[in-house]
Amino acid sequence: MTRRFWPHGRLATKPETEDVVRTLAEAFYEDPVWGWAFDDGARRLEQHSAWFRLVVNSGIEHGAVWTTPGYEAVSVWVPPGCPELLPADEALLQPTIERLTGDRAAVILSAFDRFEAMHPHDSEHHYLSLLATRTRHRGHGYGMRLLGENLARLDAEGAAAYLESTNPANVRRYQAAGFELMSSYELADGGPPVDQMWRAPRHLNITRGPELSNAP
Repeated sequence: MTRRFWPHGRLATKPETEDVVRTLAEAFYEDPVWGWAFDDGARRLEQHSAWFRLVVNSGIEHGAVWTTPGYEAVSVWVPPGCPELLPADEALLQPTIERLTGDRAAVILSAFDRFEAMHPHDSEHHYLSLLATRTRHRGHGYGMRLLGENLARLDAEGAAAYLESTNPANVRRYQAAGFELMSSYELADGGPPVDQMWRAPRHLNITRGPELSNAP
């Protein structure tokens, strides 16, 4: 029987930004949250790409964007103490969203604000901002194997991890990787729910994430 070759993940570099962004934009095209936020299907790939490019630019500077060799799967992390967007990328966020989405910009920027307000800040952790698999590679384990490699590194550090699942179908997958459901909240203007998940440091006897004083 032929064994499937599973490529190891590696850190992405600046010249690979567009390949990484392409994976993210394609993977999140039909995401329940980000498909709702960017509701123009004809322009969504362009809109997603512009936003993800800012996140990836900052993530690569942090040394926290991982990819499989063929960009089948990508993970974007934010290390403890680092902003998701560096100042230069943060300054571009609002004008970029307003330019690409017009009247919809206020809803999208409100969603970003909601994510930030609900993010736990009382326990140090690595934040899994994005995890994506290109459509044609879904179902073959690329994304979860890349996540597993990332989590093994965090386990070696004794570090905690946090994520927001914007697709209910992924909650069980994250639970299988050791994340626990903390809480859920909804976005404004009839937006879909977001699930908050926490993975405790594996070298410590901790079973719960931080309490969220602002949880709904």
